[in-house]
Amino acid sequence: MTRDKRSGLRGLYAITDAQLSPQRHLLQHVEQALLGGAAIIQYRDKTDNASRRLTDATALQRLCSVHAARLIINDDIELAKRVGADGVHLGAEDDAPGYARRILGEDAIIGVSCYDRIDLAHRAVASGADYIAFGRFFPSRVKPDAVQAHPELLTIAKNKFKLPLVAIGGITPENGAPLIRAGADMLAVIHGVFGQTDIQAACRRLTRLFEPEEDSR
Repeated sequence: MTRDKRSGLRGLYAITDAQLSPQRHLLQHVEQALLGGAAIIQYRDKTDNASRRLTDATALQRLCSVHAARLIINDDIELAKRVGADGVHLGAEDDAPGYARRILGEDAIIGVSCYDRIDLAHRAVASGADYIAFGRFFPSRVKPDAVQAHPELLTIAKNKFKLPLVAIGGITPENGAPLIRAGADMLAVIHGVFGQTDIQAACRRLTRLFEPEEDSR
């Protein structure tokens, strides 16, 4: 991982959902998110349809390249390698970052979910993660049973680790700013992007949260 690539990990991190964006709408929805300012797209599809996942991921990689955005694949290291994605996002129960690094190479972005636990963050950082994600911070429609994290966790992590931080879980334009102030470099959003009637407008509102306060009034 180069310093430049890691330092660019900031902004809106939009995560796809197969129910909100079925295949026939996926590319259109993601393009609207990119036009609205999303800096990172995570392709998240938990189905076992390998052929469709390959088709989707290949098309998304091309689309993200056109918009100078990063494509991260959820969980599937082999798929990330096959389509030339920018990286992979792993859960605590998934393959270790070290294994992903061996498969994807030094320039890959490897992120790890740490939920509400600093101990998982220590382990992820020691294993070579490039960013760590915490949450859910607010009630989530996608993962209603996920454990709740508190904004103070971001401040603690920011002081302990020199890595970009992702906040996830029920984030909206109304509640996202305090998470950025607490230390989040990226806001990961699913329903708040792809569950909205106007995806591009929703992304613009979320992206504005990253503007300097004097410029966003």
